[in-house]
Amino acid sequence: MERAWARATPLWLGAMETRTPRGLLLLFLFLPLLPPRGASAGSLHSPGLSECFQVNGADYRGHQNRTGPREAGRPCLFWDQTQQHSYSSASDPQGRWGLGPHNFCRNPDGDVQPWCYVAETEEGIYWRYCDIPTCHMPGYLGCFVDSGAPPALSGPSGTSTKLTVQVCLRFCRMKGYQLAGVEAGYACFCGSESDLDRGRPAPATDCDQICFGHPGQLCGGDGRLGIYEVSVGSCQGNWTAPQGVVYSPDFPDEYGPDRNCSWALSPPGAALELTFRLFELADPRDRLELRDAASGSLLLPSTQEGA
Repeated sequence: MERAWARATPLWLGAMETRTPRGLLLLFLFLPLLPPRGASAGSLHSPGLSECFQVNGADYRGHQNRTGPREAGRPCLFWDQTQQHSYSSASDPQGRWGLGPHNFCRNPDGDVQPWCYVAETEEGIYWRYCDIPTCHMPGYLGCFVDSGAPPALSGPSGTSTKLTVQVCLRFCRMKGYQLAGVEAGYACFCGSESDLDRGRPAPATDCDQICFGHPGQLCGGDGRLGIYEVSVGSCQGNWTAPQGVVYSPDFPDEYGPDRNCSWALSPPGAALELTFRLFELADPRDRLELRDAASGSLLLPSTQEGA
């Protein structure tokens, strides 16, 4: 985990000279270390950060070990005692999926959300999804019912046999909308925050359709919209909120070559803590720089994978 400390604001983050189409996973969390001028530290509201930063919770490494929160649901089996099933600690010797001698919920197969094996079965079902309140990707607002009359998102729409989450986000971003929704694997809808006032949430597992343009992404479901804020994966932005998340360009798609992106972080009257939760540069020539916006001086030397 890399940490950068900056007491001068605003701060510029620049992911510069990306030369390869392979995947970059840069995710920045920023939290105020000092209260705004004139406020006491006790008056700050700092909501807890999510434990998941991918929409299906594949990166969840938390400690929930039941299918429901706060002792609800069924207890999970230990992953080193599930050799009779497809996934166990023996099938994940490098720990890439987070399996091991524990019984915490995980998502080793890229399913809709984390799950675990359970001892008691119903109709031959020996696993259950885990309801984890803290596993919610920032910028993903959830799965919603779309009955079509009226549509859940009221803006323009389109379809594509090559649809990915970022293709839809980019489309709605260019149209000037705040929200983007993917449905049935191939449909994209745009909307505004006011549309959510009449939105009807659906279970996360209803948004289980594979995107036509990417086998590793989910694009809503049949009559179900997976709705995102269009800021996810944008190549630039200005952040003034007390805390937030900045995703790499085109996330969750792979970033393209020759990208030069920058983000300004300037919560008023606050120092910044940046945590690199995910950091993977696809090419050794790619780099990330942290600079003071006023002077242009480097606050952290050019950051490359492994640095």
